[in-house]
Amino acid sequence: MLVSWNWLKQYVPLDMPVEELTRRVMMSGLNHESTSEVGGDLVIDLEVTSNRPDCLGHLGIAREVAVLFGKSLTLPAAAPKENASAPVDKLVRVRIECPDLCLRYTARVVRGVKIGPSPSWMVRRLAAVGIASINNVVDISNYVMMECGQPLHTFDFGKLQGHEIVIRRPASGETIEAIDHKNYPLGPDLCMICDARNPVAIGGVMGGATTEISDQTCDVLVEAAEFDPVSIRSTARQLNLHSDSSYRFERRVDPEGLDWASRRCCQLILELAGGELAAGMVGVGRRPPQRKPIVLRRSQIQRILGIDVPADRVREILVSLGNEPQSTSVADSLTFVPPSWRRDLSREIDLIEEVARIHGYDAIPEDVGVPMVPSARRREDRVLERIRRVLTSLGYDEAMTLSVVDQRTSQSMSPWTDAEPLCSRMPVLRGADRLRRSLTPSLLAARRTNESLANAEIELFEIARAYLPRPDDLPLEDLMLAITSGRHFDEVKGAIEAIFEELKIVDRPTADDSDLAVLDPGAACRLQFRGEPFGYVGQLRPEALKQFDLRGATTVAEIRVAPLIETADLVPRCAPQSPYPAVTRDLNLVVDQSIRWADVAATVRQSAGPCFESLEYRDTYRDAQRLGADRKSLLLTVALRSSEGTLTSAEADAVRDRIVAACRAQHGAELRA
Repeated sequence: MLVSWNWLKQYVPLDMPVEELTRRVMMSGLNHESTSEVGGDLVIDLEVTSNRPDCLGHLGIAREVAVLFGKSLTLPAAAPKENASAPVDKLVRVRIECPDLCLRYTARVVRGVKIGPSPSWMVRRLAAVGIASINNVVDISNYVMMECGQPLHTFDFGKLQGHEIVIRRPASGETIEAIDHKNYPLGPDLCMICDARNPVAIGGVMGGATTEISDQTCDVLVEAAEFDPVSIRSTARQLNLHSDSSYRFERRVDPEGLDWASRRCCQLILELAGGELAAGMVGVGRRPPQRKPIVLRRSQIQRILGIDVPADRVREILVSLGNEPQSTSVADSLTFVPPSWRRDLSREIDLIEEVARIHGYDAIPEDVGVPMVPSARRREDRVLERIRRVLTSLGYDEAMTLSVVDQRTSQSMSPWTDAEPLCSRMPVLRGADRLRRSLTPSLLAARRTNESLANAEIELFEIARAYLPRPDDLPLEDLMLAITSGRHFDEVKGAIEAIFEELKIVDRPTADDSDLAVLDPGAACRLQFRGEPFGYVGQLRPEALKQFDLRGATTVAEIRVAPLIETADLVPRCAPQSPYPAVTRDLNLVVDQSIRWADVAATVRQSAGPCFESLEYRDTYRDAQRLGADRKSLLLTVALRSSEGTLTSAEADAVRDRIVAACRAQHGAELRA
């Protein structure tokens, strides 16, 4: 926000050095970028955060300066003389057909104006803030916008077909020539200001060329409106057309300031361009929303700031900022109704912040005692920390990719839903306009980039949300863990099992045949956990590698994180350790090709008895001549340990035989010689 020193002192006495003003303003929340001299005037560049649109006008800055330095604030006059014999509602009609895009629209008409150059003082002030002079009427609308922060627009009233204003969405194929004399195609969800026939302005962004003020203009319609901020932001980005007006509408204008800005504009037109103002105002749309009172407890000021600010000082600060005090029966509390231009004041803590920044953060001693308690981490955060620790210890690197993808990436893989993805009207990147339904394609794209850079190790994981559309409801934003790896299918599946071990989850996911077209059926599986779909693990087919432009063998996995958060055991426990050594036995079991390792492992754990300590998968061997058709050999190692003494060979062999017998009974396994 560029602030003119000469302009600012019209509203508040500036009897302090500019350095002191910028320092105090900066300490109160408006960062000082620079001060420069423009045409004999000092121009101060202040950074205004998005929650303070009230400071996007000189009056807003003047109000801050007046409060900080204890000065009086002088508001300019906004009481134009009206012609009672010419009511405005007899001259113009206004209709809103899209109340979701235009919240309120007001119009006044000034007839008999004389278009000409602006006075030198207005030209200099506008030039100081970077706005070129056009003519007196256009300059006045820009002047009032930079004065109070409310964008205005002036139409050549004689060029409005039917003397009617219609706020609507564009018809199919409609275009408009804006005042920059460029033609813009209009999408279906833009807010257009139209006359009885055609669009005459892009609502909240820029006026149209057909009704712009010219030397031949005699009658002027003054528009003051409130538009939906999201709509304005979308329109400006869609058309790549940004303006001072759109910048302010995107941040929300003062709903109660429309009428003041309109009257102020009309008064300046009467003073500088002549004419007569039709009586009244045409206003349609919603009324300004009712402002809710906020109760401020003095004890909370002491608790949060650590100092006691006198009640009179608190009241003085908040009232000078525009808050309206209300009577209260509670002695230790004050009730205020925040001003309409401060949309960031809605809670008690907001008022405390106002007291702190105006009273001065430097007035709070460094050693003041402010009670604090450590915040507790959420269960989700603790689980995710352990998941990350397991995967990074296994050699995986965490990736962060965008939640929006292009159409090709979205269609390449969608294991969780067949519903069409949610689309955004504002792509983050060119073509990336779909919320992803799976994390895996994004990780594969990252893998492709790493391959192109000849990186040797490309082991990636990501924890993020997938957006699964649901009919007649908001999308399901499911937290997912995805992995892409150059390792074998079994190793990636083992990484998931390691997560279960770390989280001390007793139940394990069960595996079914995979139906994903991109995965190799011989090295892939769908995972179920407690009877619900949980995820998948598998190696990509050669055709899928070509589809994703990958060169090396790739294994992917994606699982839902919510079941892990729900079932994780995060309570640390101490268990006595056996002082006796472990005994291991290697088993080489021949089973049918259809038998899964997970089923065999479960049988081994169940049948080993109390001496079981751990099970380690070694290898899978296939040979039709030696083992038979559709048979395979599973090599595994079982570790056994007793807390009562060292196991003898006979005792260990007895446990081994029990395991073999159980595997033979349940899976038809034979011990290979």
